[in-house]
Amino acid sequence: MPFVRIDALGADGERLDALGRAVHDALVETIGFPPDDRFQVLTSHDGTNSTLRYDDYPGVHRDDGIVYVAITMRSGRTPGQKRALYRRIAELAQEYAGTEPRNVFVTVTENESIDWSFGHGEAQYAPGAPPAVT
Repeated sequence: MPFVRIDALGADGERLDALGRAVHDALVETIGFPPDDRFQVLTSHDGTNSTLRYDDYPGVHRDDGIVYVAITMRSGRTPGQKRALYRRIAELAQEYAGTEPRNVFVTVTENESIDWSFGHGEAQYAPGAPPAVT
């Protein structure tokens, strides 16, 4: 955990990989997730069959370099940790993928331990969960 979805317009595999690494490295650095805790869905939209919509709200001018990052994780992070996460994602997206920070849109959705199953039909994080199956 966390679960990350990244959507970018016209991104090739190399750019998608770079964006995924940027988000993952930022999560490891700012929130303290383990380096091997990576669950990501990376999607490129071609602008014809699938596309991304955006405007300039709230005064941020975006262009076709837009990247949407949706992160789902358990609740408990401080506002300071989240601000550091957003800043670091934007920095690393620029460094790794050449994405301008103004084009990095991030949302975090928090939930509880019972809201996760990592396989075997079990809620591994839930209180009273049986031992993990290996």
